[in-house]
Amino acid sequence: MKFTLHDSLNFISKLSFQRIWNALKVITSFYITKWTGRPIQWGMPFTISFEPTTACNLRCPECPSGLRSFSRDTGNLKADFFRKTIDDIAGNLIYLIFYFQGEPYINPKFLDMVAYAKQKKLYTITSTNGHFLNDENARKTIESGLDRLIISVDGTTQEVYENYRKEGKLEVVLQGARNVVKWKKKLRSTTPHIIFQFLVVKPNEHQIKDVYQLADEIGIDEVKLKTAQVYDYKHGNPLIPTIDKYARYARQADGTYRVKNELLNHCWKLWHSCVITWDGMVVPCCFDKDASHRLGNLREKSMATIWQDEAYVSFRESLLKGRDQIDICTNCTEGCKVWA
Repeated sequence: MKFTLHDSLNFISKLSFQRIWNALKVITSFYITKWTGRPIQWGMPFTISFEPTTACNLRCPECPSGLRSFSRDTGNLKADFFRKTIDDIAGNLIYLIFYFQGEPYINPKFLDMVAYAKQKKLYTITSTNGHFLNDENARKTIESGLDRLIISVDGTTQEVYENYRKEGKLEVVLQGARNVVKWKKKLRSTTPHIIFQFLVVKPNEHQIKDVYQLADEIGIDEVKLKTAQVYDYKHGNPLIPTIDKYARYARQADGTYRVKNELLNHCWKLWHSCVITWDGMVVPCCFDKDASHRLGNLREKSMATIWQDEAYVSFRESLLKGRDQIDICTNCTEGCKVWA
């Protein structure tokens, strides 16, 4: 994650002795686990993704929300449950990511929850497709205290953009970005740090230079190029870029494709982070999009109990024995991101 000077100072201001001490315990236990091969877990997660909703207005081809392919229920995170959970975990928490599946701004209480997290001095991040950043929401976004806003801009012309962002309107997204920049200046706010995220796929790879120019014209703080996960990659996929460094998958001699990353039997995510679904289920990471590995229910148990419970310990043990035996790990390309 990149930080500008303002962003760095903002992040540092969120730290406390308790949060630093907890992070040190987590990091230490992770390295002891790597050295010993035993699932040692000290401390609590300091990065959590909280899912505002599973609903989405678009139909992106590699997204369960877009494909409407979930086996789990669709719904919105309730503000009272969110506040109760944050009250319980905020002392050790540093990053709060308001995103898992779905479009966060569809939840009518989303920005209220961001504002509550700000009261707890948490560094808050969200990722949006940008279609709900009208003038009012743009102003409320600044006023909420959101620290980092990632806007998906996967093409610089409508024809290219809609190759992936099915049913999306590029001009609506760009106007939304302009609205946020305008209110950030008008309210003299240093936050949020605004990012254009460009998911590099074959149909848009020729527009990489153009997105930098577009971001500069609008006043965006950063452009992030991200590689795309695809589900059906073995025999090739029209979304896999031809520019090798932007592809998560490598072509083999027989013409089939494989995940580039070596599947090591350890995972940093399982030690420092987790995902909470809109209805309170704790799942191991963002690759478990359908929440098939449910490690606990926060409506029934506390995070402290779930984090050390038998289900979590067992999952960590399975991971250390062989990630190739865990379905959500086999297409894991964590670390395969391109930062501009």
